[in-house]
Amino acid sequence: MFRNIHDYCTSLTRQFGIIPSHRQALLLELSDYIATQIVLKKDINLLFVCTHNSRRSHFGQIWAAVAADFFNVASISTFSGGTESTCFNENAIAALRLLGFDINATADINNPVYHVIFGENQIITCFSKRYDDSVNPYANFAAIMTCSDAEQNCPVIFGADKRIGICYDDPKAFDNTPMQEEAYHARSEQIALEMLFVFAQLKK
Repeated sequence: MFRNIHDYCTSLTRQFGIIPSHRQALLLELSDYIATQIVLKKDINLLFVCTHNSRRSHFGQIWAAVAADFFNVASISTFSGGTESTCFNENAIAALRLLGFDINATADINNPVYHVIFGENQIITCFSKRYDDSVNPYANFAAIMTCSDAEQNCPVIFGADKRIGICYDDPKAFDNTPMQEEAYHARSEQIALEMLFVFAQLKK
């Protein structure tokens, strides 16, 4: 893992106390699911779902992978999807680049496929897609609903072992305002903090 990302994660692990108790309860549901999969010696597949698969669900996919690596939790695969596809938002990408991620588009198209790199041979492939796209798991996974719209309008995720609503405010509300960069950083950081909290529980 790149040093600056590792150091950033280390700093966030000292801030678990700021996570409200009601959110900790939701996060512990996810920790318990992962712990059970580990006991059963099963692969762990986490699918992060929001409406457009452009911001929050990608943050979830990426930070869950980073948190698993940070805490040396093996056999984790992370995915993302939406109730519709758009593209991986440029402001979300910019927020991650500022923290040290190396992010490259593989093609100049409306919905590019990005390689998100956070260390040597540590690459996450990201592009906008529906949650039931063929690249996502069709069985044996936890569905983490990252926005209230997807939570309400996607009542059934077929094949999911577990569905957990861990919703986040959309930084899109601050697009093209003086608060844009701050809002995207704040949402990325909240999701990073909470995914680190999830995986930290597995080491207790």
